[in-house]
Amino acid sequence: MESLTRALRSIHERHEKIKHTVHTAWRYPLPKWGQYAMGCVYFTVPIVGGWCVMQWAISKSVDEIGARGEKLRHKQLQGYGNKTVIDGREEKIGAGGKYGGVNLAVSGSSTQENNRIMLEAMFRKERKKREKGKQQNEQ
Repeated sequence: MESLTRALRSIHERHEKIKHTVHTAWRYPLPKWGQYAMGCVYFTVPIVGGWCVMQWAISKSVDEIGARGEKLRHKQLQGYGNKTVIDGREEKIGAGGKYGGVNLAVSGSSTQENNRIMLEAMFRKERKKREKGKQQNEQ
């Protein structure tokens, strides 16, 4: 255990020494354009990195469940809000139910159906808008 502690301390000390050297010996003030450029770099790198991670996650999602959920085993929601199906029985979960927990937002099956209909209408509208845009671009 002592050798591990000593090794970690040594790594930490060398890292601090390198940081000190980089931030003191090799550093000189940047001109205004350099400060602007570095600000852009420090701003855009996390944005582009996050975008890439999201694109990867979307592609994995499509691979796993399909573009419109066609690969899902259960296509209909089992239970809703604070209810779920466990071993074929509908049970309450969350506060006051099985497994304790917090109060969950509850929406009935009619609300879920209305939301599904509105979501499908929105997707249909967006699809038409994209198709219209493609047709205009082709002309």
